[in-house]
Amino acid sequence: MYNILVVEDEKEIAAAIEIYLKNQNYNVYKACNGIESLKIFNKEDIHLILMDIMMPEMDGIQTVMKIRENSTVPVIFLSAKSEDTDKILGLNIGADDYITKPFNPLELLARVNSCLRRYTSYSNGVLPQDDVIRIGGIELNNMTKEVLVDGVPVKTTPLEFKILHLLMKNPNRVFSIEEIYEKVWNEPAYNPDTVTVHIRRIREKIEINPKEPKYLKVVWGIGYKFEG
Repeated sequence: MYNILVVEDEKEIAAAIEIYLKNQNYNVYKACNGIESLKIFNKEDIHLILMDIMMPEMDGIQTVMKIRENSTVPVIFLSAKSEDTDKILGLNIGADDYITKPFNPLELLARVNSCLRRYTSYSNGVLPQDDVIRIGGIELNNMTKEVLVDGVPVKTTPLEFKILHLLMKNPNRVFSIEEIYEKVWNEPAYNPDTVTVHIRRIREKIEINPKEPKYLKVVWGIGYKFEG
């Protein structure tokens, strides 16, 4: 049974989410602010977090930044805000997905199920073959889920690792944003803009100068490639 932490200061919304998740046989922990959620997260074995952004004491952005210091647990942000800047901010600090309130319960469950599938396949090593891929100064180890840049390990989230693995396994091949989304997320590309944010984060970790990348390059009007 997967443990899901719901962090939401509106009790009615938290209660409704709990009902949806328990109907799918998920085990649910609830917190009404970031500080309380960190206490639960550090005590329990949490597999996924549904995180509201606007909360008292410690908001969702601050909380996820704290969690990302030591964990790659999948995080889905819940927020009444729909502006693109908020979505980008959430993704940039390490969120895996973003749902705007009010949301359809079926969509919420679909996102939860999808995130858990990606996370568990990453943890269990269910990825295409090629244990170690080396291109230039970048080394990707598919068994240990490690990425080295000039011999120095860098921390990647499961989604970042999968995107990098896809591109490095196919050097010089150009993938459209939609292709990357469908292959990595394993579902239709309903939110392909998310790929751009993850690519930006990968560049910040593997490139000396992310604005003039040596490896992860854009092919304007088409998509991205890993130059090898």
